[in-house]
Amino acid sequence: MQQQHSHSVLALAITTALAFPNLAHAEENQATYDSGVTTLDTVTVLGQAYRNTATKTALLPEETPQAISTLDSATLEIRDVKSVNEALRYVSGVNTELRGGSVKLYDTFNIRGFDVEKSYYDGLALQHLTGWNLQPQIDPVAIEQIEVFKGPTSVLYGAMSPGGMVNIIAKAPQQEQNTEVSVSTGSHNLKEASIDTTGQIGESDFNYRLIAKASERNSQISGIKETRYLIAPSVDWNVSEDTLINVNLYYQRDPSAGVNYAVPGVGTLYDNPNGGNLDQNTFLGDHNWHEMDREFLLAGYKINHNINDRWTFLQNARFMDASLKQKNIAHAENDPNKLDPSNISRYAYSTDESSQGFIIDNQLSGVITLADLEHNLLFGADYQTLKGDSRYINYGSVASIDANNPNNNQINPDKLTPASDTRYEVDSEQTGVYIQDQVRLDQLVLMAGGRFDNYKSNNSDINQNNFSYRIGALYEFANGLSPFINYATSFEPVAGKDRSGNDFKPSEGKQIEAGVKYMSNDMSKTATVSAFQIVKENALTADPNNKPGDTFQVQTGEITSKGIEFEGQIDATDNVNLLVNYTYLDMKITKDNTGLEGKTPIRTPKHSASAWATYSVYNGILAGTTAGTGVRYVGETHVDAANTNMVPGYTVVDLGMQYDLGELAPSLTGARASLTAKNLFNKEYYSCYNSMNCWVGAERTVEATVKYNF
Repeated sequence: MQQQHSHSVLALAITTALAFPNLAHAEENQATYDSGVTTLDTVTVLGQAYRNTATKTALLPEETPQAISTLDSATLEIRDVKSVNEALRYVSGVNTELRGGSVKLYDTFNIRGFDVEKSYYDGLALQHLTGWNLQPQIDPVAIEQIEVFKGPTSVLYGAMSPGGMVNIIAKAPQQEQNTEVSVSTGSHNLKEASIDTTGQIGESDFNYRLIAKASERNSQISGIKETRYLIAPSVDWNVSEDTLINVNLYYQRDPSAGVNYAVPGVGTLYDNPNGGNLDQNTFLGDHNWHEMDREFLLAGYKINHNINDRWTFLQNARFMDASLKQKNIAHAENDPNKLDPSNISRYAYSTDESSQGFIIDNQLSGVITLADLEHNLLFGADYQTLKGDSRYINYGSVASIDANNPNNNQINPDKLTPASDTRYEVDSEQTGVYIQDQVRLDQLVLMAGGRFDNYKSNNSDINQNNFSYRIGALYEFANGLSPFINYATSFEPVAGKDRSGNDFKPSEGKQIEAGVKYMSNDMSKTATVSAFQIVKENALTADPNNKPGDTFQVQTGEITSKGIEFEGQIDATDNVNLLVNYTYLDMKITKDNTGLEGKTPIRTPKHSASAWATYSVYNGILAGTTAGTGVRYVGETHVDAANTNMVPGYTVVDLGMQYDLGELAPSLTGARASLTAKNLFNKEYYSCYNSMNCWVGAERTVEATVKYNF
């Protein structure tokens, strides 16, 4: 049975968090802003148990022969991101908002053309029910940094998409006392408040951090609310100079998580041949049959122990419990030539989803010297299990709706009768062991790693083994240029059997990548340019020997993604910082027997680009002001798998401004105000799965925030 929490209990928890006392007092430990880059000590901010996403070690990303992008807290703040999806808008190789801007329930994106099914939180997967709606989603108020690793990464993390991964780094307890209180208001009647407090507990060996947030706003879909409450406490116990134990919790309740449906492409994306177009904000559902209630708890710990001055052991573990209840209405139109906006047919359904998961990752890392070569070694073993249950009830057809004059109160829930009632169960586990060696010889860095995985799924009758590996090299020239090359593999489990009863093999991804990284001596200029080719093999396609009514499949499908990425950042002056990204992506289905060979997958633009400029004022009457503006372009994509039509590309402008109120009066020291405008010119844009299922992009929002640090 799913555990439900009342609003009163949750309100008490949030109130307690907001009233959490200051247990110690120290100098303010606030990030300073210099062209959008934080200047805090990285180890202190990220915590002793932090590990680089690309290597699972403390080695710098610049030493890794593979493309990686990092978004720090100052960048997230000036852009006022409300989700991981929003944070990734200015990262090369990433296409976000695959379900538009009105669906806030997921962080949906693809990397190098391949959809990413799950994100990571402090190096551990945010487990979810594949193909369903229940997905933990970390709020930016609890995020210190986001790291985007491009290309296959199964060698360290096991089963995943060949395009890459996103690792969310949590805010860690700090020794220096600091409390930040924030309130926001803005478009769609936004009301939001949060607190982030950290510091040492008295004179003890314990440091704490407590984050809490409550928010409510109207969805851009008419008549729908979006509400969220969360609390995230964590404690560091400095057992000794060599041992740290961290205990962390993250609880979030979204009693109204917005909408979860698509709109017909006909009448929105392109004109309806029968006449009449739909308003992009129109609610096609029914208020009497609408629920989207998500709740999840993450409870974890980390043990970091320095065995000696060369070897360190880290154990990272987390338990997850999640649930989601949904009541929804979807349009039943399938023929774009017959859509009548005044009479759109609909059906009602509900889902009841729950899942429980556990992950543990053990890492032993150390440095040894052999024959004048420095070896940074990593040995690891991880295990994860996920059990879930989903119930889908289809209530069949309900009253149609006139999109031009919608009546959203036609359904009587007491009169709905199930047409079908289906239960799905998930019971899977993955065990992996891995090894990695990063060798340095003067300016030359060599990397090699391998991993063996066993993946089991009782409900899908899967028991598959896979070996993943990665090799790479990088050379650091004195002028700051570092050319690199790598070859890496990944895998994804595949359920089912072929006509002869043989189990399918895992789908495999293989990447070759070459590029150049650059960092100036003063670190004021950085850039990465890379060219890559990823081939995904063993994809399922229909068996060519099928007779009418047969549904057998064979593993002959192949998808190839080729492209070039550029990402550069420069401190043009002491006041101006500029970030520029560009991606060229050529993605094709290269093997298929269903007529799709040579086609381009949906939601994969050939060209995308972005630029963000930040200007900081340190002197004069505008001292304390930081202003940023960004432009992002996403090229046209195909509306469906058959490539019968195109979704137009779009260009969106964003603005962000901050002002240190302490410049006005000493009594306001520690306070700052910000104003952001996203999609400033309210550009209308879409993403589509097919011609009858599209999602509207995020419309213009303007938000004002005041923060106070003490």
